[in-house]
Amino acid sequence: MNMEELFNRYPYLKTYLIPLGLGGVGLVLIVIGLVTAMISHPQEQISIQNSTQSVEATSSARSGVLQIKEIVVDVEGEVAQRGIYHLSSDSRVVDALQAAGGLSENADRDFVEKHVNLAQKLIDGYKLYIPKVGENNSTSDTNSLENGQTTDNTSTININTASADQLDSLPGVGQVIAGKIINGRPYTDMQDLLTKKIISAKVFDEIKEKISIY
Repeated sequence: MNMEELFNRYPYLKTYLIPLGLGGVGLVLIVIGLVTAMISHPQEQISIQNSTQSVEATSSARSGVLQIKEIVVDVEGEVAQRGIYHLSSDSRVVDALQAAGGLSENADRDFVEKHVNLAQKLIDGYKLYIPKVGENNSTSDTNSLENGQTTDNTSTININTASADQLDSLPGVGQVIAGKIINGRPYTDMQDLLTKKIISAKVFDEIKEKISIY
């Protein structure tokens, strides 16, 4: 049966032929669109995932750079291995001591216990000196440890280890400034008191001959 005979027998087919044809074409296009979307979607996910991995890798690389940052400190005196050590920027005094192999047999452990803050954070260029037994007890100053003074006869006060009361005894330094000095530790140079704006130039001139750093 040809198309003409079919239309003669079923005349209503002519009325619905075009809508049915368009509907069929539309259905085919919808199916093609769905298949295309299913194929491209995983590729988009892969692209997004790769971008995420790239960002994470970049962040990890940056973190690695920050972690690599280091400081250099000098550890001398009565330690197992004196020398210059490269440590991470968040290191403490205890880390410097461990890097130097710990205290030697002759180290003044009583002095370390009383005057060395093992939890103190290190800065680049910091110098740590551990005295030997008797080094801080000269005949002219038998109370040097108790007074936070150095080993010579000048009886200077070590601003890195002195207590608030010891610092308060300095001319022009009261409890408030003593607290500032302690909070500003560690110092690698006495001029740090000025550069860190801990004390005024006038006070510095009054105490510079009475203080020391080691």
